[in-house]
Amino acid sequence: MRIRTILCLLALLPMAAFAQGSPVGRWKTIDDETGKVKSIVEVSQDAKGILQGRVVEVLRSSRGPNPVCDKCSGANRGRPVQGMTILWGLRKDGAGWGGGTILDPKDGKTYKSKAELLDGGAKLGVSGCIAFICRQQVWVRE
Repeated sequence: MRIRTILCLLALLPMAAFAQGSPVGRWKTIDDETGKVKSIVEVSQDAKGILQGRVVEVLRSSRGPNPVCDKCSGANRGRPVQGMTILWGLRKDGAGWGGGTILDPKDGKTYKSKAELLDGGAKLGVSGCIAFICRQQVWVRE
């Protein structure tokens, strides 16, 4: 029994190492003003290696327990933030990922986006950019 458990754990090591070298997984987003966790975003990768992130849980919101994207335009207007894809189109670009788009549900605006793993994959620096001016938010691996 004990040997079987050890073998199972050893089989999982390569997957854990891959997860640390990739942004695929669940991330806690941190509120810039309060420093508290505000949501959980799940980043996934398609067959072409393109990343996207979807809000799977809203933990804190100044707009109540089930906020909607009332300032969004198009198909996202009035939709619940939970379940919404807020990050898409990121492709591997050197040591990071770039060429993507990020939606800020708070103001309904979209920005060019890039991402990079930090602290050995324990954190993800996600940037929203207008022209050459970028603002980075650090997400923490769940």
